[in-house]
Amino acid sequence: MRRARDGYQYQPIPRAATDDVFEHQNEQMAEELSGKITTLKHMSIEIGNEVRLQDKILRGIDDDVDRSSGFLGKTMGRVLKLGKGNHNYYIFYLFLFSIFVFFLLYIVLKFR
Repeated sequence: MRRARDGYQYQPIPRAATDDVFEHQNEQMAEELSGKITTLKHMSIEIGNEVRLQDKILRGIDDDVDRSSGFLGKTMGRVLKLGKGNHNYYIFYLFLFSIFVFFLLYIVLKFR
């Protein structure tokens, strides 16, 4: 009140123009942030879909490996059972026959 008595009148700085500029900048930044949030939302949804797809593929591969390992185990058991028997000459004859066939194919293809 002392200033009013001395003839000093308080005049506030006009801020209407600067307030509008700040408000406009604030709205622009809010819109940019909203766009970035929307982009991140879509990216996270796509990442989730990709994870689900890859999980499904990996589960299928795991099932296939389980089936093939069981099949391979059974086959190896049969081979070991065959090797323990008295059929050793049959395997030796089979080996000689396969060498003969490969040798015959080599000669035919070379002199063709």
